[in-house]
Amino acid sequence: MTADEGRGSLRRMLRRLTASEAEIEAQQLQQESARCGAVPVLQCARGQVASVTGRLRTVVYTPRTNQPALEADLYDGSDVVTLVWLGRRRITGIEPGRHLTAKGRIAIRDDRKVIYNPYYELEPSK
Repeated sequence: MTADEGRGSLRRMLRRLTASEAEIEAQQLQQESARCGAVPVLQCARGQVASVTGRLRTVVYTPRTNQPALEADLYDGSDVVTLVWLGRRRITGIEPGRHLTAKGRIAIRDDRKVIYNPYYELEPSK
C-alpha cells in the first residue's frame, strides 16, 4: 500500500466517523443506485426517460375531484422524484421504506420531478 492509498483510506474512515446518519444513508443509496445502473435523480432532466432506484420515503393517497392518485416520494441519495399512479388508491408493496426501481418519463410539477404511471420493480425486503 502506498502512502497516498493510506491517506485516502484514512480520509474515508474519518468522513464516516464525522458524517451524520442522513449523509451515510444518502451515500449508501447512491452506491446502490450506481450498482443497479440507474440514473441519479439529480441528473434527470424534464422529458428524459429514466430508470431510478431508491427508497420510498412517503406514500400518500390523494383524492382528486376528477381522478384519485397514489403518490410516493422516491429518494436515491441525490434527490427526490415523486411517483404518481393515476386512478389508484393502493398498490400492494408500495409502502414507506420499500426499495424499488422505477422507469418512466420525467415531468416537472410545482418545481419537483415527477414520473406518472411508472413501470416499477419492487426490490426484495431486507
